[in-house]
Amino acid sequence: MTGRIDGRVVALTLGMAGTCLLGWAFKAHCMAEGWVAAIQYTSGCYSDAVPFWGQRHVDQGLIPYFQTPMEYPVLTGLQIWIEGAVVRGLFGSAANDAAFLSAVTLANALLAGLILWMFARAGMDRARLWLWACAPPLILYLGHNWDLGATAFCVAAMLAARREQLVLAAMLAALGAAAKLFPALLLPLIGLAALAAPDRSWRARIGTAGMCTLVAIAAWAAVNLPVALAAPENWSEFYRFSQARAGTAGSTWEILSNQGFWVTGIPQRNLYASLAFLIGAAGIIAFGWWRHRAQLWVLFTPILAWFLLTNKVWSPQFDLWLYPLLVMTSPRRTPVALFVIGDIAAYFTEFWWFAGMANTWPYATTHDILLAASVRGIAMLWLIVDAVRLPAPAWIGRAQD
Repeated sequence: MTGRIDGRVVALTLGMAGTCLLGWAFKAHCMAEGWVAAIQYTSGCYSDAVPFWGQRHVDQGLIPYFQTPMEYPVLTGLQIWIEGAVVRGLFGSAANDAAFLSAVTLANALLAGLILWMFARAGMDRARLWLWACAPPLILYLGHNWDLGATAFCVAAMLAARREQLVLAAMLAALGAAAKLFPALLLPLIGLAALAAPDRSWRARIGTAGMCTLVAIAAWAAVNLPVALAAPENWSEFYRFSQARAGTAGSTWEILSNQGFWVTGIPQRNLYASLAFLIGAAGIIAFGWWRHRAQLWVLFTPILAWFLLTNKVWSPQFDLWLYPLLVMTSPRRTPVALFVIGDIAAYFTEFWWFAGMANTWPYATTHDILLAASVRGIAMLWLIVDAVRLPAPAWIGRAQD
């Protein structure tokens, strides 16, 4: 297997480089003259990097949390500051938001390459490697935000769990949660995997689960505690911001509300979203237990999909959390293809909805968002059922090289 992967490394690298170049061009093509006539919405070239350059004082080099608020967890704030420092160091007084966008895109391209390397090293089959190397979500989201750091930690944690290195997996998932919160959802599965380990005494199982818990807490605290103690108000901005957000146009709750169903306030939406997720996640584990007890980590993919469906916030780039995990664990490719189609449709309809509010064309309505998100949602429900009911892909069960 190693020889075959080595023989494909150039082609895969070139394929991923081409995908990442398209991702950069998709976001950067509208930067020459700036965002005029709502082009960031009509063409889909919007990127969070552009407003962050000035609004979060990246251009001034202010240190996140200590000198300026940041609505992301600590490792993401650190990544943003480093990228800004590199741009200012390279370009000096000529540094601008376009250069920062390029730096963000390049850093994310390197993280995407790291994920590809981890996949190849783990023995993933060729078709799945190409699904990641040429991933359409990379084109849409490579320069959109800072999600691939957490995703890389998440992939590394899942592969560590595949090797039955559960303590390492817990540490990696906790570090991922210090970048974006979603990898924390993997930690209960790691703990359950420790408790369900075959051919081990209960004392050993409980000891491993306890060690996973302690290591996860220690890893997360090592990153967060110094910042939380030194700048508690700015450190907690992410958690307060998340609690107070009403929702986004592509989320299930907002779509229902816009169609006149299930209109709720923020506290009720927080409660209902949490309850729906917990009930669904428990059902996924319960029904998936008999099929995947020996590799519980594969159930993280349907759990994350269910989290996205039930969460009150669905920013477009969240799909980049899920897609690499679908490449890893999806038993079939047809629902993955449908997910990508729905993802692309939902992306453009949501931004064209913003374009409509700016009185520009093309524009979309909330009904258009409903149709696009329904395609994506149907695909995700299909993927959830497949993940629970069908065996994991063959590469997962093969021995490591």
